[in-house]
Amino acid sequence: MTLYDLATRHVGIKEVPGIASNELILTMLQLDNKWPEGDHVPWCSAFINYIAWALRLPRSKSLRARSWLKVGVPITLENAEPQNDIVILTRGKGEQPGPDIIDAPGHVGLFAGRENNKIYILGGNQSNEVNVKAYDVERILGIRRIK
Repeated sequence: MTLYDLATRHVGIKEVPGIASNELILTMLQLDNKWPEGDHVPWCSAFINYIAWALRLPRSKSLRARSWLKVGVPITLENAEPQNDIVILTRGKGEQPGPDIIDAPGHVGLFAGRENNKIYILGGNQSNEVNVKAYDVERILGIRRIK
């Protein structure tokens, strides 16, 4: 089973509005970090860590999306594969630091494909749920393969 195969089983999992939390998302968040008390914190990296943990693959063990820039081996967009690769993106508007800065906002998910100037990502915390969403290729900080 690949990262992508397992991740697709979680499509549709979403945050619980208000003060309650989705227990599965909270479990993902607390896998390596005991401080999150709710699903209102960014959890894209927690989702990828959880999927990698379940498959006994290397993981970042961090809630920072950019922490994935240090896991696995770098892959070019042209060589990216939907079954194997993790994409790290910038997050936010305006000037963004480059991939050498780990302690900055970002987003992480699994490569799901490319169409022209869009990259498709299967990830968590995309509009508060697990889904596939399109992003501009200009936001890519790195693509990593873990095995």
